[in-house]
Amino acid sequence: MKRLNNSVSAAWSRLGPRFLPFADAATAELPLGRLLRLSLFQVSVGMAVVLLNGTLNRVMIVEMGVHAWLVSLMVSLPLVFAPFRALIGFKSDTHRSLLGWRRVPYIWMGTLIQFGGLAIMPFALLVLSEGQGPAIVAGQAGAAFAFLLVGAGLHTTQTAGLALATDIAPAESRPRVVALLYVMLLLGMMVSALLFGVLLDNFSPFRLIQVIQGAAFLTMVLNIVALWKQEARNPALTAKDAPRTSFREAWGSFVKGGRASRLLVAVGLGTAGFSMQDILLEPYGGEVLHLTVSGTTTLTALLAGGSLVGFALAARSLGRGQDPHKLAAYGALAGVVAFVAVIFAAPLESAVLFRAGTIIIGFGGGLFSVGTLTAAMELSENGQSGLALGAWGAVQATAAGLAIALGGVVRDTFSTLAEQGVLGSALTSPATGYSFVYHFEIALLAVTLVAIGPLVGSGGRTRSDPSSSFGLAEFPG
Repeated sequence: MKRLNNSVSAAWSRLGPRFLPFADAATAELPLGRLLRLSLFQVSVGMAVVLLNGTLNRVMIVEMGVHAWLVSLMVSLPLVFAPFRALIGFKSDTHRSLLGWRRVPYIWMGTLIQFGGLAIMPFALLVLSEGQGPAIVAGQAGAAFAFLLVGAGLHTTQTAGLALATDIAPAESRPRVVALLYVMLLLGMMVSALLFGVLLDNFSPFRLIQVIQGAAFLTMVLNIVALWKQEARNPALTAKDAPRTSFREAWGSFVKGGRASRLLVAVGLGTAGFSMQDILLEPYGGEVLHLTVSGTTTLTALLAGGSLVGFALAARSLGRGQDPHKLAAYGALAGVVAFVAVIFAAPLESAVLFRAGTIIIGFGGGLFSVGTLTAAMELSENGQSGLALGAWGAVQATAAGLAIALGGVVRDTFSTLAEQGVLGSALTSPATGYSFVYHFEIALLAVTLVAIGPLVGSGGRTRSDPSSSFGLAEFPG
């Protein structure tokens, strides 16, 4: 493993910091090879997200003939475990173990749970699509159980993995480590989407089994490599007689002073503001701007490219001492500009303006995500990083899921009203339903700025500190 670390580090170092924005995330305590190896857990999480939300979503509806409402329900099941991420993080903070590990057991158990869900999923889906009578009910129950397992596994793995990264990364390099972990998540999603598309090009039930079980095996391999010799053993920290606080007490201490609560509110509002359009951008481009299938497909790449630029800029800015709250506010402001561009692309019939808006959405979302996650890291005290990062992840994942669902409902509702002429003759355009969603997102991002404003420049101070006030002089930009 040491030889692998050295070879990986040497290969990446040859690229040079100029072409590798996150090369300076490495430190003497956390060399680049070890950091890249740790980030593999994000690759496995990205692969699972693509498989559930993208590949299986399409395969179940088109090739397997499963009802769309049932597919939507299955895909949303992993969100059931999102609110428990704060509890998972707290449990990893206070884990009792004779071996002296806190994070490794949770990463390992999350990996096993995720592997189990992926292992049984293809057979449950086949029974669901081809079964008759009681077999259909068994297939539905099996598929639901498989999706729940994968969701529980990836949430547990990601929460404990981010906490471990916080534990072993020096404070000054954590912002760049956060950005690198986000990049690896994005790369995992992009590469997985391409591979799944190629492997399932000639679809067959047997090929589906191979692909999903191959993903299960790869998940196990990536996560084992990621956690190997990462966490130092400390039996004194995990001893049975070591003092422990209850979750209620720890949570009360975490939110005391209002900074954490305000940050989590901002995370929820901002995430919802960026996420409502997740399933609407491509239909908007096709239905309203009349883009071809290939033209709308490139939107995902543009969104990802914008996110990568946002991650790189966030890592650079935070490394130079930028306030993470201000960086998140810049991201929200960029989101407002992006959605204005997307809205005006319809009356101007400008595909260029639409694509520019898509890039800025990714850019703003990248700044906002890295900024708020870094701020959550700074809230962790006395080894309670799991609780802080778990709370951030719980709010972020739950808000994203609810916002995506709400975005579809809002679009369908107002499109129907527009078609029936209820909104007036001026709003009978196919763009009306989408426009209401984008205006709603602008409003959410504006409220996000109000929520995060008092935190800008506050550092470690609480809201009760008068010097942490936020006025026009402190407003980003």
